[in-house]
Amino acid sequence: MDDGVVIALFRHCLTMENKRKAYLGWNDSPLCPESFELSPVGGYDQLFSSDLQRCISTAKILFPDFSPFPLKELREMNFGKWEGKTYEDLKGEQLYQQWLSDPEKYSPPEGESFQQFTKRAKNGWRKITSEILSQNIQRCAIVTHGGIIRFLLSEFAPEQKPFWFWQIKHDIGFELIFTRESLRGGKRCTLLQEVPLTASGLG
Repeated sequence: MDDGVVIALFRHCLTMENKRKAYLGWNDSPLCPESFELSPVGGYDQLFSSDLQRCISTAKILFPDFSPFPLKELREMNFGKWEGKTYEDLKGEQLYQQWLSDPEKYSPPEGESFQQFTKRAKNGWRKITSEILSQNIQRCAIVTHGGIIRFLLSEFAPEQKPFWFWQIKHDIGFELIFTRESLRGGKRCTLLQEVPLTASGLG
């Protein structure tokens, strides 16, 4: 449909720090070897990415014919002094337990508050949708992080569901389908569908 806009959200591939279940925000980590076996994804006109290397590397795997447009606004939450630490490392800290119980009230030391994070994510979304509308892009892909995707789904999925409802895997993307009018008006998409990623030779 000419009036339709598809925006696909892909989480970066699994990293070594993800395997350790460590907090990984503005720090970076190499992709796991199996990530390089994923098949490319086709059918998009434009590609945006977080500027962190794990997303840039994922973009090159999934979209080898594109040079991603990097946006700092698409970074994961900054976990500050908790970067690289696990639940086991942090479970004895009072502030950490308070943050787990109410992450919108408490913040990681020297990291971002939830409000700072969501404000930044909104700014990134506005940049992307402005480009889509001004350039008449019909199908756009975004490679970013679990927290950013959670926020965007909580804001723009057809049914309103809370931030923490969404489970964001490394091997499944989401396509949000808008009309241009609804995208311009900041409204929710009309359709949401999953995009499974497959290993080379399996899809």
